[in-house]
Amino acid sequence: MSPQAKSPPKPAPAEVSILVVDDEDAIRNALERFLVKRGYQARAAKTGEEALEQLKDGAVSLMLLDVRLPGMSGMDVVPEALSVNPDLAIVMLSGVTDATSAAICMQRGAMDYLTKPIELTDLAGAIERALRRRDTLLQERNISTWLKEELEHRARELERERRKLEQLSIATLEALINALEAKDRYLSGHSARVAAFSATVAQQIGLSDDEIEQIRMAGRLHDLGKIGVREAVLNKEGPLTPEEYEHVKEHVVIASQILAPLTHLGPIVTFVRGHHEHFDGTGYPDRLSGEDIPLGARIICAAEIYDALTTARPYQPTMTPEQAVERMRRLGGSVVDPRVLEAATAAVAKRQTLVFLDEDTGTGN
Repeated sequence: MSPQAKSPPKPAPAEVSILVVDDEDAIRNALERFLVKRGYQARAAKTGEEALEQLKDGAVSLMLLDVRLPGMSGMDVVPEALSVNPDLAIVMLSGVTDATSAAICMQRGAMDYLTKPIELTDLAGAIERALRRRDTLLQERNISTWLKEELEHRARELERERRKLEQLSIATLEALINALEAKDRYLSGHSARVAAFSATVAQQIGLSDDEIEQIRMAGRLHDLGKIGVREAVLNKEGPLTPEEYEHVKEHVVIASQILAPLTHLGPIVTFVRGHHEHFDGTGYPDRLSGEDIPLGARIICAAEIYDALTTARPYQPTMTPEQAVERMRRLGGSVVDPRVLEAATAAVAKRQTLVFLDEDTGTGN
């Protein structure tokens, strides 16, 4: 339980009000006098219908109910009374010994059954037993409600703590990526740009908000595995040797191994692992092809190529967005998923339209 947990609430003390339901005036009046002498508040009703009406204010704790009443019988009043006041204790009174009636009344919710003429000692005992049972049931219900609320409160606290830890783990990984990219001016901001463009492409395809966020996060983490690649290889300006290239290719496996324990990431791990797979099956590390490559990985693959073409690199001139898309068309069906390429092209066109509109608005002012 949480440190702030309080003891379960106790029923508030209150005067006990008892309703006497009997069509015989003499019996009803005698019972009322007896109850008042015992310190109870007494009410009276002649019929079942009248009794049900009195129960609506919720003030009655116990009802002494005659089995034989004009109109609605006492047996029929029991379930109706409990539907009006579920906390009501009911003691049945009967002028005849009728085991069947007694059994029916008890099955329907009555707590006791007395036969007339009633010994006052027996009646006092029956009332006390019924009230104690009622108090026990109320206390059990209050405790149950309290426990349920406490468990729900604790569950919410644990969920908040879990989310904080998840966010912290992601923030830590992003900090590692930022530190890694800071060592290379050509890579600075690369993961953030890939994440943003991947999310734009995913939205263009029509994926759900949760799927878009997963792809955005995978784009942010996709190069995490380069932390395990030798700096001499990462910073090499010339072409890589076959051995060096194989070493670089390990970064997707390293990333998936780092992320694997973070089970809350779900499909993000497979997106990161598969972002260098090619649509025709010639990529790495698992040589997946076509629809076997997770869609998130196919999107990040296209986004990374787009970012490489549109940012300054020592080995190639920077391309405009339109030129980059045109160059990527050559890779459609081989490296890039044609469906993803179509979405990326549409996303770039929308971006350029927005830029044009912004510039036009600016000159108009």
